[in-house]
Amino acid sequence: MHFVKAKGILSAQNGMNLYRGCLHGCIYCDSRSSCYQMKHAFEDVEIKENAVELLAAALARKRKKCMIGTGSMTDPYIPLELELGHLRQALQLIYEYGFGFTVITKSSLILRDLDLLQKINEKTKCVVQMTLTTYDEALCRKLEPNVSPTEERFAVLKQLRDAGIPTVVWLSPILPFINDTKENIAGLLDMCIEAKVWGIICFGMGLTLREGSREYFYQQLDRLFPGLKEKYISFFGNQYMLASPNNQRLMQLFQQKCRKNGIVHSNQQIFEYLSEFPEKNKSEQLNIFNCKLR
Repeated sequence: MHFVKAKGILSAQNGMNLYRGCLHGCIYCDSRSSCYQMKHAFEDVEIKENAVELLAAALARKRKKCMIGTGSMTDPYIPLELELGHLRQALQLIYEYGFGFTVITKSSLILRDLDLLQKINEKTKCVVQMTLTTYDEALCRKLEPNVSPTEERFAVLKQLRDAGIPTVVWLSPILPFINDTKENIAGLLDMCIEAKVWGIICFGMGLTLREGSREYFYQQLDRLFPGLKEKYISFFGNQYMLASPNNQRLMQLFQQKCRKNGIVHSNQQIFEYLSEFPEKNKSEQLNIFNCKLR
């Protein structure tokens, strides 16, 4: 790891990245792509040492409350977070300033902050987004070697359900010829149904590859699935979008199960929900309700 002084922390869409780079080791990670212009080795995690101070200043300046998001580029619940605690400090600020929060993660470490997530959700709004890709644990260990196993993530979703925190699952990516099976998708969807997730984001059964992430992905295929790289190259060439040959059949299964169980599966609807901040915080709503009753 290495430390840098950042100039800013919030994007125009109110997203933040406390860290750059990752140690999860997922073989398909798009954040390795050259277009993100990361100047250091991906595993040499960059820590924005002044991130918490920048966030405090940014939240104090904002005239209108909104949702603050993190995790789109780097999962903030990497092991270093246990040592540094930057995200927990950020969550405390988000709660104190009355903003909402959403995070994308693959880690059960999020349960460390369950108390703050609940407090934010009680005051405004908190949504936890969890990525699920692989029902089979042995295969999960190959594709995502350093993250919480699928069963642990499933347990987290159920604990968040019991804590009243809404959840959204990213069913992505689904790798052609690897985890693009009916058994895998059905198993993951059954988990989502039992955990009562609010919605599932799915852009289709497949993955995207571009310069930087493609090379790493193919190196891992050579190591883990000898001969599969050649099949990918023969089947897809240099395409950016690599759709599974089973895409249509699996998407039908996905849509049918979501409709039957009342799970929101319109990507547009989910993204609107994630960005929507309640006009009045929940304590204000409760006070207004109590006044009307008197």
